[in-house]
Amino acid sequence: MKKTFIAMLLLCSVAAYARNITEKDLFKFTWIADPQLSPDGSQIAFVRVTVDEKGEKYLTSIWSVPSTAGGQPRSITNGPRDTAPRWSPDGKTLAFLRTNEKDGKPQSAQIELLSMTGGEPRVITSMPKSVESIAWSPNGKQIAFTATTKVEDFDKKKEKSEEHESDVHVINQAVYRANGAGYNDPTRSTHIWVTDAVEDAKPKQLTSGDFDEEDATWSADGSRIYFASTRVNEPYYDERDADLYYVSPNGGDFVKVATGSKGSIGRISPSPDGKWIAYTGTISKPVLSYTQSDVFVVPSSGGEARNLTDKFDNDVMAGLTGDQRAPRGSRQSKPTWSSDSKSLAITTGEQGRTNLAWLDVTSGALKPWTSGNRDVQNVAIANGHTIVLISTPTIVGDLYSVNDAGAITRLTNINEKLFSDIKLTEPEEIWTTSFDGKKIESWVQKPPDFDPSKKYPLILNIHGGPHAAYGYTFDHEFQWMAAKGYVVLYPNPRGSTTYGAEFGNVIQYKYPGDDYKDLMAAVDDVVKRGYVDPKKLGITGGSGGGVLTNWAITQTDRFAAAVSQRSIADWANFWYTADFTLFQPTWFRKAPWQDREDFANRSAITFIDRVHTPLMLIEGEADYRTPPASGGEMMFRALKYLHRPAVMVRFPGESHELSRSGQPWHRIERLEHIVAWFDKWLTGAKIDTYDKGLRE
Repeated sequence: MKKTFIAMLLLCSVAAYARNITEKDLFKFTWIADPQLSPDGSQIAFVRVTVDEKGEKYLTSIWSVPSTAGGQPRSITNGPRDTAPRWSPDGKTLAFLRTNEKDGKPQSAQIELLSMTGGEPRVITSMPKSVESIAWSPNGKQIAFTATTKVEDFDKKKEKSEEHESDVHVINQAVYRANGAGYNDPTRSTHIWVTDAVEDAKPKQLTSGDFDEEDATWSADGSRIYFASTRVNEPYYDERDADLYYVSPNGGDFVKVATGSKGSIGRISPSPDGKWIAYTGTISKPVLSYTQSDVFVVPSSGGEARNLTDKFDNDVMAGLTGDQRAPRGSRQSKPTWSSDSKSLAITTGEQGRTNLAWLDVTSGALKPWTSGNRDVQNVAIANGHTIVLISTPTIVGDLYSVNDAGAITRLTNINEKLFSDIKLTEPEEIWTTSFDGKKIESWVQKPPDFDPSKKYPLILNIHGGPHAAYGYTFDHEFQWMAAKGYVVLYPNPRGSTTYGAEFGNVIQYKYPGDDYKDLMAAVDDVVKRGYVDPKKLGITGGSGGGVLTNWAITQTDRFAAAVSQRSIADWANFWYTADFTLFQPTWFRKAPWQDREDFANRSAITFIDRVHTPLMLIEGEADYRTPPASGGEMMFRALKYLHRPAVMVRFPGESHELSRSGQPWHRIERLEHIVAWFDKWLTGAKIDTYDKGLRE
């Protein structure tokens, strides 16, 4: 009894002195990415990601930790740009990708090998263009990899030509640039190469031509390298139609394996017995706004693919949205076979949670493996050991082992030192009945010292997508806003994933619209609980959340302030300028000039004269997904014309991923601007930053 009392006193003492989380704690976060189990299941290699505050960048290195509890993580490479650890089949060597710098500029990523008995890494490739992915052959003698290098690049590298290299883009395709990656080079495709796993080996190119080959994966016996490819020019004119092929590691013609499953193909996973190939994919017909991913299997001898999860009305091998997945080094897990080739371990997304399940290959029966309020982001299985990377609302991401009964054991506490001094609280889950009877799930993040007798300002935070989902994963933004004294409400309105196909697709051709009503129903629900000041409501969101923020303030004046991030204001403008096309009838049935009324009626800019809510617009200047001219710039200029309160905050060099993986200081400044705007208009704080130079 005495020991228990003392322990309680110690806990109370720690809680009393713990501080609130700050925006600059982002500098101190450590992330885990791409965990890989050694073949004997005893060790986990992973990418450790940290922030170099002075250098304003992220650092990545390879670390390892035992797969049983009690071990301590240790560094096995120095970084600062090491990613993609992959164990050799005998577990004696670790291959990884290293990007060196020259004159302060990143060079092409190359494959390096590290002996697990000690010594320095050995470089085995010198490709003119970066190696993108690596895969060991089953006998450990070769490594397959993908790259956009062309054979003639080696000659150019030797010549070191001083001829003028044009930076002019000649564009003849509708998709000509990609968010984050920049302008496409139509003369380069991703192809498969193979190299012996020794120094000074000469890589051999296995595939060539005008089309990409992705996800190079060895067969169990090493006689084939499987890959996915869409072998048609300008594929945006058609429904998605990738195919599954293989090529011999000695080269030669491709052989098509999968037929009869029109749609996407990825995450290829051959069975241990060599009889089957599993992969994730989507079916292209009918053309939907939201198409759930499924797990397929096809005989390795070829034939028609079978959809194993067609009766499971939810998401597989897909996670939740948040701002704290590792900003560098992340790679997706594949469906993982049991040793007897009879079942597959997969992740399932249901109602804001992601967990593990077993999928029977013969019957398609799905058996839950783990359960609980969490986001399982990666899974790896080897020699009877299973490990997962898990995030929760109070854990950025840590490694756990999973036993056969689904019980989890924590293996790392990567942010223990930092979080031991910070007050983090779990959100409250609520369900609201919307206008038409649909049940809407939301979470409420309250201030750490929450007092239900007080009235707090509220921030409604809307996710993007629109086909994505909030849930039980870590989000620094929500914790920080709550620590600044706000109640943060983050709902999953109709259109969100993890609630079934009908719920996700009900917004097709109606976005934005009824999803706005879901958001307001959730706001009303929280206001009725008595601890929110109805005169101090704020609204924000990015991407699709920016769409709904813009839309909401054209429909109501209830919000005292709004922050729209990376948004769309004019659907017709976006149709012409985004980095992907809407040529298929996913969101709109026709092109803008063919149905001007539909595009206009769903565009916030059409109703801009209704907006009286003070609006901040946050834009990344290199955002090709929602180009600023289609969203924030239009809203800002129109509101200035109307003499309404508006400010635009622009981030140089930032893409659509600003909030998740942008430059660290920019991520922090983004948070500071959002809350400063709400402080100004919701709490009356004196902030002059946004008033200089204005006419009184």
